[in-house]
Amino acid sequence: MVTRFARAVVRLRYVIVAFWTCAAFGAAFFLPTIREAQVDSLGDLVPNEAAAIDAERRASELFGFPLLSRTVIVQRDPDGLSLAAQRDVIARVVSLNRKELPGLTGIAGAYAAVNSFGKPPFSKERSTTAISYLFFPPDIGQGGRRSLAQRLIERHIAEPADGTVGITGAVPARVAQADAILAALPLVELVTAALVALAMALHFRALGAPLVNLFAVGIAYLVSIRLVAYVGSRIGVSVPSEVEPVIVVLLFGVVTDYSIFFFSRFRHRMAAGDDRREGAERTTAELLPIITTAGLTIIGGSAALVIAELGFLQAFGPGMALSVAVGLLVSITFVPAFLAIAGPRLFWPGRSRRVDERAELEPEDPPENAPASRRRARRRPLGAGRAIEVATGRPILTAAGCALVLALAATGLSKLEPANPLIRGLPDDAPAKQAYLEAGEGFAAGILSPTVVIVEGPGLVTDQGSLARLQRLLERQPGVARVFGPANRPGGRPFGAVLSRTGDAARYLVVLDPDPLGGAAIRHLEQLRERMPGLLAAAGLDGAGASFAGDTALVQETVEGTFDDLARVAPVTVLVVFLVLVVFMRALVAPLYLVASSALALAASLGLTIYVFQELLGYGELTYYVPFAAAVLLLSLGSDYNVFLVGRIWGQAEQRGIREAVLAGGASAARPIAVAGLILAASFALLALVPIRSFRELAFAMSLGLLIDAFLVRTLLVPALMSLLGGWSAWPSKRLFAARADRPAEGLFGKSEAFEELDASSRALLELSFKRDVDDREIGELLGEGPEDVARRRAAALDRLAQSLGESDGPGRASLEAELFRHYEDDRRRGEGRGELRRDPHRTATFVTKGGRVAEV
Repeated sequence: MVTRFARAVVRLRYVIVAFWTCAAFGAAFFLPTIREAQVDSLGDLVPNEAAAIDAERRASELFGFPLLSRTVIVQRDPDGLSLAAQRDVIARVVSLNRKELPGLTGIAGAYAAVNSFGKPPFSKERSTTAISYLFFPPDIGQGGRRSLAQRLIERHIAEPADGTVGITGAVPARVAQADAILAALPLVELVTAALVALAMALHFRALGAPLVNLFAVGIAYLVSIRLVAYVGSRIGVSVPSEVEPVIVVLLFGVVTDYSIFFFSRFRHRMAAGDDRREGAERTTAELLPIITTAGLTIIGGSAALVIAELGFLQAFGPGMALSVAVGLLVSITFVPAFLAIAGPRLFWPGRSRRVDERAELEPEDPPENAPASRRRARRRPLGAGRAIEVATGRPILTAAGCALVLALAATGLSKLEPANPLIRGLPDDAPAKQAYLEAGEGFAAGILSPTVVIVEGPGLVTDQGSLARLQRLLERQPGVARVFGPANRPGGRPFGAVLSRTGDAARYLVVLDPDPLGGAAIRHLEQLRERMPGLLAAAGLDGAGASFAGDTALVQETVEGTFDDLARVAPVTVLVVFLVLVVFMRALVAPLYLVASSALALAASLGLTIYVFQELLGYGELTYYVPFAAAVLLLSLGSDYNVFLVGRIWGQAEQRGIREAVLAGGASAARPIAVAGLILAASFALLALVPIRSFRELAFAMSLGLLIDAFLVRTLLVPALMSLLGGWSAWPSKRLFAARADRPAEGLFGKSEAFEELDASSRALLELSFKRDVDDREIGELLGEGPEDVARRRAAALDRLAQSLGESDGPGRASLEAELFRHYEDDRRRGEGRGELRRDPHRTATFVTKGGRVAEV
């Protein structure tokens, strides 16, 4: 099936390239962008059926109008607002409520607060700051609300007489965040494209390869990003703007990773003498199972987020999964099709070089006249090869050391303070953030988004004394700057702002001291929730119940919902990744420790991220969705590398001992994994170009996690674990034990001094020759030689080995004859041999190839 697919891709190469090109143009012209498909609502940011939203609706029903606004106008003069300016604030609010301002009837209502009176912590200054809270009907979206607020400022608020004026709040902050992302996106795309192109140009020393890769990434991006927006709009899910930059760097990294493996293998085929179509077909057939499995791990892990309750995550995960699915399809169809079209021109202006695995398979040989002891010793490999050698040589120490280092880094998770620093996370020059900071100079930060506490009970409003006592008790709670409620009713009215007309409810406006969206405010509200039953009892309202509304309550529920989602999604993600590895490896033990090692690397990267941002940089909190998104992505991408690494080692392990397989397979996989890991880590690091704090947190966590995974886990920890467990890694299969027992010339080649006396190049050549599925052409491809050179060198090596064995004991020579006979006779019977082993009565074994006699033993 794999071969048929590869053949079809090559045969339909022009059709495939034309199809994907047309699909990209069609998506760009006929499908919506993410911004066009967005629903103007905060619903994607909070849990479904959030109690805080229900309490907000309930308050509007009970009291006739809301007290919570997410669009706020801030006026500030450090030298003091004039009395006229303060009066204008109140008069403007009255006019808005009476619908007397032309062109502003879309504003449903307003109220204001001026720090003319009061004391710390509620009022930090006197008569310097005024805040106007605006309310809008549901049919006016986020952009429309900001436009109406801006129109109000332009027409009815004069600077500098009315102080410095700005708009802030959750809605303007969301719009500002989307604007910042949109503005930074071209820079992210440009720099990421330049980085990837430069890395590939240096790696392949060519211009064609990076250009084809950029073409493939561009097609995958255009199709996937528009498809995500279209699907989201069709099913009524608002795809958050935060998704697009992540999809950009994810596609750049993933498609580039897969292209690197395709280009590298294709270059090897070209160097070995294949024509462009044959090389593309064989390359596709070899890599299709590995790349498809790798892509499915990311798709399955990301798609698991669909079971989350938070709308943001429901769109984030499947959006990434759909994007990677498109990228995978482009990688396994468009890229090999282009290979079959371009051929060696892909590596212009260089030439298709011979494979570079020779340095990994055979260290530089000592001179022939060097002492035997020196000729026995191989030069130690450098870099990743040396690290893998250390890991397999001391597996217990290496595994324990890696686990300890990662566990220490993971201790930062105990300090996690999740929050949603929406406004404080904006760029410093963002008007919404500047207005927020101005408001914080005159009032407690919580003034921008107070928490509403609704108390309900039969006939409750008649007990004025108890309601007033509850207000005083609320003001004494930690983190509370001021409480407005029944004790200070406007105008002494019995009903209205704080008392319901039904007589069964009262509400309190609680202004917290810290940022209402920050971690400290969340902790204070959690404490207030826990103490509320006791406070009601102490105030004499035993039969009453309380509910909470406002942005702080929403963020608290969102954070709690996110971690509840994590408890549901994490096991599913782990299970999906585990099952994909089980199917690919046909084993249970190896997938277990591979997933566990990825999880440990994830914990370490998140722990270090918390230490850096919360402790070192003093932010005090981490954006709530960053650990979640990083967890899903890192777990999936880590398993992506597992597939490439284990695919190499598994093939080697079926021909030699597990330690030798880890050394050979790990060393050959180390370079492409290192290059792919660096490119993917650098791509995610470029998310920091988006001037939003959450993107910088995610950029740090992802790039650090990918580097840990590529250079610590895959280079040290996994090789050590594989060496430690040996053949048990394949349990319940026993094929690795069988391969080791049935390995050609295992005893002879592993222990014979005669074999060790051979130079390193001859040893490598003989080991490769004894693989039943490797022919001279493939050996020549690996060693950078032609098939004739391989046959000639093997003959010379066999002559030297036979001569050495002739001077040793009889069993050694008999072992050599038996191994040679078994190997080549089996091949001859299957019709796959390149010759046969003939015997004469004098026990002389002659191996005859198509070119004639090679050696006599």
